[in-house]
Amino acid sequence: MTAELVRGQNHSLPDTCLEIRVSAGHPVVACTTCADERGTVRDEWIAHPGAPTLPGVEVSPQATEAPRFTIDLEAVPVAVHQVNVLLALPETGGGPALFGATAAPFVAVVGRDGTELASFTITGLDAETALVAVELYRRQGAWKVRAVGQGYAGGLAELLADQGLPKARETAAGIQQTAAPRTPRAEPAQLRTRGADGVFTTPSTPTMPRPDPGPAAGADATLPDGPPGRQLGAPGGPVSPQQTPTPDPAPGPGGPIDYAHPRRQSAAPPPPPPAAPRTQPGQPARPVAGDATGWSMEERLYNQIWGMFEDLARSAAAYRSAVDFAESRMDKELDTALSDPRSRIGGAGDAAREAARAKYEQLTDQARQVLDRDLAQLAAESDVVEPALPPAFARWDNPSWHAYRVPMEIPMALRVGDLHLPESPDLRIPLLVRLPLERGLWVDSGRSGSEAAMELDEAQLRKLALDSAVAHAARLLAVYPPGEFTVHVIDPAGTAAASLAPLVDSGALAGPPAAGAQGVSAVLAKLTQRVDLVTMAVRGGAADSLPPDLDTAEQLLIVNDFPHGFDDRAVTQLRYLADEGPAVGVHLLMVADREDASAYGPVLDPLWRSLLRITPVPDDHLADPWVGHAWTYEPLLVPPGSGVLRQVLDQVTEARRSWRH
Repeated sequence: MTAELVRGQNHSLPDTCLEIRVSAGHPVVACTTCADERGTVRDEWIAHPGAPTLPGVEVSPQATEAPRFTIDLEAVPVAVHQVNVLLALPETGGGPALFGATAAPFVAVVGRDGTELASFTITGLDAETALVAVELYRRQGAWKVRAVGQGYAGGLAELLADQGLPKARETAAGIQQTAAPRTPRAEPAQLRTRGADGVFTTPSTPTMPRPDPGPAAGADATLPDGPPGRQLGAPGGPVSPQQTPTPDPAPGPGGPIDYAHPRRQSAAPPPPPPAAPRTQPGQPARPVAGDATGWSMEERLYNQIWGMFEDLARSAAAYRSAVDFAESRMDKELDTALSDPRSRIGGAGDAAREAARAKYEQLTDQARQVLDRDLAQLAAESDVVEPALPPAFARWDNPSWHAYRVPMEIPMALRVGDLHLPESPDLRIPLLVRLPLERGLWVDSGRSGSEAAMELDEAQLRKLALDSAVAHAARLLAVYPPGEFTVHVIDPAGTAAASLAPLVDSGALAGPPAAGAQGVSAVLAKLTQRVDLVTMAVRGGAADSLPPDLDTAEQLLIVNDFPHGFDDRAVTQLRYLADEGPAVGVHLLMVADREDASAYGPVLDPLWRSLLRITPVPDDHLADPWVGHAWTYEPLLVPPGSGVLRQVLDQVTEARRSWRH
C-alpha cells in the first residue's frame, strides 16, 4: 500500500534500492545532495546533470519533464546520513519561470520490485524556482523518507547556500549550464505571484533564530536548534529543546546548524552503535539508548533526544496538516453539493453530506493511525532512553541520582524540564540547555494565562517558583566539578528563607542571602567588578594578571522578589550582568513577576528578552524550532518526601571541602 505523504511526514523504507520518479509536466533540473551526521553538504557530494553519479546515487543527465533518481542506500558512503532530492527550473529554454505557474510536481518512491512505497504531491508552490522535494535519512540504523516540499524563490543558488555550500552561486550556475533542455518549451501562461519579495516558507518547516532571542515583552520564546542528526530545517534549540509561541522568523530551514560543544573535537564523531536486529523484515529496529552519533555516550544521548524531539514535532505537524486537509476537502464538497439546487430535492443532498463526512472520517482515521504508529515508536524509544540518562539529563526520580557522584568535568547540557504536545501528553521530551549557560534563567512567578497558574493564588505561585529556582541551582551545583560553580542569593525582603533552606543548611552558598538595599548593592557591585576584570583580561590577553583572590569559578546569582530593594543603579547593574555576564561565567537565575516591574516600562524589555523563561507550573509558552508547535513545559519537581535534593547538596559541599584541603 502506497503511503501518501504530506509536508513533514515521514515513512519507513523497507528497501534500500530505490527509484524516485518525478512527474512535473515541464522540464526540471534534477539534483541530489548528500549530508553527513552534522547536516554538512560537501562539494563532492552533489549529483547533477554535469556529474550525474555519486556512490549509490544517479540522476537524470539533463532537464526533463520526468526525471529519475536511482539510489542504492547500501552503496552511499558510510559518512552520508541524509540524501536530499532537489528540483529546479531551468534558467534557459523558455519554460515556466515559477513553480506556481505549473501543475504541482508529483514524487513517487519506488522499490526494487517496482512497488510504489510512498508518494508526495508538492502543492502550495508559488514564487519558488527550486525546492527540496524529499529527503532520505538514517533513523535507528534504518532509512526513512520525509516529505519536505521546501521551496526557494532565489533558485538553486539560494537552496545550495542554505545547505552550507561556500560557492553556491557558482555551483548553481554550472549546474544550470549543463542541464539546459534540448527542446525549448512554449512561453508560460500568465504567472501568479505571492508578493514583492517572493519568499516562500512552508508551514511545516519554519526555523527560529539562534542562539537565543529571548521572549519579548509578554511574548513566548523559541527553542534553539539542536544537533541535526535528523535534519529538518530549527531547533536556534536547542530549548531551545529554548523558547516560544510568538517565535521570530529566521533563516530558512535546511541551513547548516553549528552544534559544536566548546570542548568537542572538530573531526567527525564516530557513527552510532549498530542497531538491534529487527524482529521481522520491514519492522523498525528495537530502540537502543545512545542510537546517535557522538564522541561519548553522553553526546550520543544528547543527539538522540534532539532526534526524538524533532520526530515528534514532525509527526504532529503531519497529523495536523492531514486533519486540516480533510476538513477543507469536506467543506468544499459540502459547498459544491449545496450550491446545486437539484441536490436540495429528495435525498441527494443528504447523501452528498454523508459521503463528505464519511470521507473526512476516513482521512482523519488514516492520519491518526500513522500518528499512533509514530507515537508508539517514540514511546518505546523514550522507555529505553530515560533509564540510561546521566544525572545531568535525568529527572529527580531517576535512580541515577541515588548513585550520584560529584563529576570531574562539566557535562554538555542540563535538563531543566520536560516538553509534550496535546496529541501525546504522556510522551515527554527532555528540555536540555547547553553548558556553560549561554543565557540566564527566569522562573516566572506571575499568574500567566495557563490553567495551572490561574488555579493558584499569588503566594502559592511565588513559593513554587522559589522551590523551582532552588532545584535548578542544585542541579547546576551537582553537575559541575568541585569548586567550579559558586552560587549567590539576593533576597531583599528575606521572604525566601524556607525555600532557600536546602542551599543554606548544606553550606552550598558562597555566603548568606543578601538582604536589604545595602546587601543588594554589595553583591551586584562584586559581580559587576568581576565581569569588568575578566572581560578586560580576556580582551587584552592578560588572564594571568587577574587578582589572585578572584573566584574564577562560574557564578550564579539567584535574584528573588525583583525589583524590590533595587534602585536605578542596581537595575542598571543587573541588566549589565544579564548582557555581559554569560560570556565570562556570570549567570542570572531570576525569580520574578514581570508585572511587579511594570513601572520601569520598556526599559527592562532587554532584560526579559535575554533570559530563558520557564515556569513553576505547566505552561505552553515554548515553541520548537522546526514547525513552531506550542509545547507544554513541565517543570522538574523533586518527588514529595524525597531527600534526594539534600543528599546531592551534601555531597557537593563535602566534595568542595575536600577539594579545598
